[in-house]
Amino acid sequence: MSTDNDTPFPTTTPLDRMDPKRELTSVDIAALVGELRAYEGAKLDKAYLYGDDLVRLKMRDFDRGRLELLLEVGDRKRAHVAAPENVPDAPGRPPNFAKMLRNRISGADLAAVEQYEFDRIVELTFERGDGTTRLIVELFGDGNVAVCDANYEVIDSLETVRLKSRTVAPGSIYEFPESRVDPLDVEYDALRSLMDDSDTDLVRTLATQVNFGGLYAEELCTRAGVEKTRAISDATESDYRAIHDAIERLAEDLAGAALDPRVYRTDDGPVDATPFPLAEHEDLASDGYDTFNAALDAYFHELERADDDEGGAEDTGPDFEAEIAKHRRIIEQQEGAIEEFEQQAAQERERAELLYANYDLVHEVLSTVREAREDDVAWDDIEATFAEGAERGIDAAEAVVGVDGGAGTVTVAIDDAEIELEAAVGVEKNADRLYTEAKRVEDKKAGAEAAIEDTREDLEAVKQRREEYRERQREGGDEESEDDEDGEDEAVDWLSRASIPTRDPEDWYEQFRWVRTSDDFLVIGGRDADQNEALVKKYLDPGDRFFHTQAHGAPATILKATGPSEPSKEVEFPESTIEQAAQFAVTYSSVWKDGRYAGDVYAVDHDQVTKTPESGEFLAKGGFAIRGDRTYHRDTPVGCAVGVQCDPVTRVIGGPPAAVEPRAETSVRIEPGKFAQGDAAKRIYRLFRERFEDTSFVRKVASPDLIQEFMPPGGSRIAEE
Repeated sequence: MSTDNDTPFPTTTPLDRMDPKRELTSVDIAALVGELRAYEGAKLDKAYLYGDDLVRLKMRDFDRGRLELLLEVGDRKRAHVAAPENVPDAPGRPPNFAKMLRNRISGADLAAVEQYEFDRIVELTFERGDGTTRLIVELFGDGNVAVCDANYEVIDSLETVRLKSRTVAPGSIYEFPESRVDPLDVEYDALRSLMDDSDTDLVRTLATQVNFGGLYAEELCTRAGVEKTRAISDATESDYRAIHDAIERLAEDLAGAALDPRVYRTDDGPVDATPFPLAEHEDLASDGYDTFNAALDAYFHELERADDDEGGAEDTGPDFEAEIAKHRRIIEQQEGAIEEFEQQAAQERERAELLYANYDLVHEVLSTVREAREDDVAWDDIEATFAEGAERGIDAAEAVVGVDGGAGTVTVAIDDAEIELEAAVGVEKNADRLYTEAKRVEDKKAGAEAAIEDTREDLEAVKQRREEYRERQREGGDEESEDDEDGEDEAVDWLSRASIPTRDPEDWYEQFRWVRTSDDFLVIGGRDADQNEALVKKYLDPGDRFFHTQAHGAPATILKATGPSEPSKEVEFPESTIEQAAQFAVTYSSVWKDGRYAGDVYAVDHDQVTKTPESGEFLAKGGFAIRGDRTYHRDTPVGCAVGVQCDPVTRVIGGPPAAVEPRAETSVRIEPGKFAQGDAAKRIYRLFRERFEDTSFVRKVASPDLIQEFMPPGGSRIAEE
């Protein structure tokens, strides 16, 4: 039987000495499976096996494109979708297990994803015209992946298991571990019975008897407001009720996919990834993610790199990149804190202003409470009076949504904002209290802004030390170091090299369309309405220029004056950069898709772009309004080149030829044409393979799907040289 309490019980572990989580919990898997079900229908292209414990399933999802699913059952036990940059390079000759997987499920559809009961087992069902194949991934104990047919007969498995309790071996019927209680579906009476059978305390009973494991047992006690170490013999009916209610809320969050994923970390690195914030981790720094899959991917990728570093890798000098990454991570957290402080201060001010804007109503509520208390009316009776008044349609009574006699407060709802009022004082003092809180939050914001400047200075100091170290290395004759990003590019003939090391970029803007101009300014554009929305809301800063075409179906294009971690400032953009930004905007618009070779583009300052429509108008997602005069770039020609960059990083780049060609080792120009995007990408890929001696390098960094990301929408063809 698999249980989450196989891992050490964490009740006495100080936060600053937490060991990183290396295995998914049953709660994690419940959240993970809920997300993976969204990929049902994806088609499997190829399966890989790394070593004897990591299976990679490369699939295609027709809505999301390339899909990489990693299943690891060794020292790290995980299952999640991975970003392409976090996927290991394809291994050499596939072992027999990988060949068997390819023979059985290449071209098959992912039909179902299930968690077995509440165990740490994920079952993936693949269907193909010639039959059904089940992959059963065991993320407990020694870990295992078993491949079964539709009737659960084992075809092969990474590990052969022959125990008294169960057998997993080729030719046998797969045997699941002994059934266990599913605590997310347990009725109150059953929970109470389980708890009463224990002879220890509440938290250990939840961890072992109810199968929650240590961390979530503590979390449930905290959420329920019960003492963790209270002996079962001392537990009350209200304790059990509170715990059961907390379990039901947890189950509702998982069933409804109400997730808010987090990666928690200490100064030593990441220590946990969870599907939602945990009260048990509230003292830890955390990063938020859009999906739990993304959080797990980031967490285990960083954990894997840390494991590799501890494995005795060759000392190549100071790890400046780790220091830089750490400072950048801190800056991102500080920026997030500043943004939260700004929102909180604005919210407190807005609440204070709402009190004054609704002075008579608020005064009536407060006066009613004070007069009643002067007459010794009980708080429960006051609450009942407001409820009766609301039924009669009295505005002041309808505004009251809560009365707390213990705190001496009454809560009112005004314009969708709930405001807690101190009943003993008037409207003015309540408003002053809110203004004071806003000022206190702004003071915290000022402190965070000072701290972020210190961190930025530390970051620049590390960069300076890195450059000084590299300079010393060059002076010492280490001119051919592969880690020397500032080496002499002209001395390296990348096309003729038999082996090219890959150096993956980790740039924040790669989620968007992007290019760096010939003057090294960053241009970013949206791939869809959601990204257009995000760009205008989050990334359009003072000093930036905004470009858009007159045609519909165009990306929101931003010419960045500064990076996200740098203070905003006004910049005099070179004319060459402006021209390339305008060409970028028109190239990735419907102008190309319509087969036209030029279009009109306009540019405005950042403060001319707004998400607030004129009265009576409506802005759809990804839409925006422009105020004031525009600078037009008439008949801007479309233009796109796709190339392979080899230094300082290895990757595909694409965009206006004047921006791409100087940075690329080799490139191909394209123009509007008859070939579908995917077909044109394959043609370019074949050209790159012909040009590079190291064809495996091209396969790794410039595959057709990576090339396609930089191609405009619609048909294309390779331009004649």
